[in-house]
Amino acid sequence: MAGVGIMEVTDANFDQEVLKSEQPVLVDFWAGWCGPCKMIAPFVDGVAATYAGRLKVAKVNVDQNGATPSRYGIRGIPALLFFKGGKVADQIVGYVQQDVIEEKVQRLLS
Repeated sequence: MAGVGIMEVTDANFDQEVLKSEQPVLVDFWAGWCGPCKMIAPFVDGVAATYAGRLKVAKVNVDQNGATPSRYGIRGIPALLFFKGGKVADQIVGYVQQDVIEEKVQRLLS
């Protein structure tokens, strides 16, 4: 379900791809059966395209990767976590409009 410029991240490579990233990272925790996850996906794709080269965008399938969501206390999806310097800088839980996501991205990059 990853779009262009979006990487699928797993429990195995999460630390390497997200926590050790030089760039800020937006991580989308999702599942195939989740309606709101499907609704928010185009917004995440749009953010990935708009901020390519400045923001890394990753998706974690919570059904296939249980360790990472539990490590970050993910109880509801979609959940968007914003990482900067290996730490959670911000988060969104549930469906929101694209402008809400972009506002947080801009704050993250400033």
